[in-house]
Amino acid sequence: MQNSSDFINKPLQLGGFRCELLICEGMVSISTLAELIIEPLREYRDQVYPSAQQLYVELTTADYLAADQKIVLTTDEVMQFMMSGFAVLLIDGCDKGIAMGVQGFNFRSVSEPSGEQNMRGSREGFVEAARINLTLVRRRMKSPTLKFEYLSLGTKSKTDVFLVYLTDKASPAVLKKLRRRLASVKLEAILDSGYITPFLDRHSVSLFSGVGSTERPDTLCGKIMEGRVGIIVDGTPFALVAPYLFSENFQSMDDYTQRPYYASFIRCLKFFAFLISFLLPGSYVAVVTHHPELIHRELLQNIIEAQKNTPFPLMVEALIIHVVFEIMREAGLRLPKAIGHAVSIVGAIVIGDAAVSTGLVGTPMVLIVALTAVSSFVVPNLYEPVIILKFAFILLGGLLGIYGISLGLVVLLLNLCSINTFGIPYTSPISPFGHSVFRDVFFRVGWRQLQNSRSKVQNMPGSSIRTAPKDGREQGR
Repeated sequence: MQNSSDFINKPLQLGGFRCELLICEGMVSISTLAELIIEPLREYRDQVYPSAQQLYVELTTADYLAADQKIVLTTDEVMQFMMSGFAVLLIDGCDKGIAMGVQGFNFRSVSEPSGEQNMRGSREGFVEAARINLTLVRRRMKSPTLKFEYLSLGTKSKTDVFLVYLTDKASPAVLKKLRRRLASVKLEAILDSGYITPFLDRHSVSLFSGVGSTERPDTLCGKIMEGRVGIIVDGTPFALVAPYLFSENFQSMDDYTQRPYYASFIRCLKFFAFLISFLLPGSYVAVVTHHPELIHRELLQNIIEAQKNTPFPLMVEALIIHVVFEIMREAGLRLPKAIGHAVSIVGAIVIGDAAVSTGLVGTPMVLIVALTAVSSFVVPNLYEPVIILKFAFILLGGLLGIYGISLGLVVLLLNLCSINTFGIPYTSPISPFGHSVFRDVFFRVGWRQLQNSRSKVQNMPGSSIRTAPKDGREQGR
């Protein structure tokens, strides 16, 4: 690192010994460095100590240096502390160094999260700086049992990772599994929390993940209050949450600030929209192609009239128009925000109208695509699996009809029920069934009922992690 332009080496003469103050430009606050380190060290310029070790002891015990101090023993530790915003003081003749915290770097200001907006409640979201994110959590959770456990991942990046949990809520078994799985990460660089998700979630063949994510500090605080563990990775505004259950994809912070009857209605609406988002296109193709007798006669005549001039079979037509829609959606996401939304809206209107006018697709199929798209936006956490399921059910419905749809639903349910996230069934408390399904899953009761029944996640029906494993082996997957 000696040839790096941001490496600063300032020689000093302290206590009669040659010293070096090492910092990484851009990672430290110059004003803090001058106030807490440079000025206090001037007191030692004219003093003489008999040995470098005594000077080291004096510097580590003196009241002059108010900065947070860490002991440095190896060259690797010197580099790691410098990259983390510490100033490292080395004394000639002493086998130890002193790392002093003077972190100060630019970061994005705290703003409203773009992916988890709400009508009421906090407008603060996580930022890319992990230390700021920890502060946002600590400000909301002033409990002495709140703990931040530090880890360093990435053989090259040395990324700061923090486990966030309440010591009186989190399961020791879950913490042990998390530490073991994080220790198995041997990547050179961890640039986002998504890099470590596959190492935490052992169900790589499933469309659903037992590890969730959030941009909101208040959401993370609510999760750890239930015994879950948060994972904050430096460099990303998304915190991970484990264990994460299927029903949590349909919950939002607004549910707990609105009246219970309205929150329950919205919950049921989200479950219904989720089913529509992947079942509607395939079911439409299946019924029209293989089971037209199930459709009302007048409606069937209208569908036949709209489809008679289209050149493609209904299944191919559905696949084509959904692929075109996904292309437009992806284009809208990747383009600059100023024109991205306009391209998506204008593209959908122009292409949809032109496709119907030229007879490439029928009007009913355009309506189906629109309903499917809007429904998929209701549950954004499940958008990725919904895309795959949508195309799978179109193929099953087009080839096998209602029997294909039924087969797909059976396989989907078996897959959901087979997922076990850190010893807890992914579908709990729906399956295995628990009474909490009527309190905070499909419906939400009032806070008077919830305040005395806010149970830990490890006490969910079917859980195998109520106590820490004695043999050290992982329970569940």
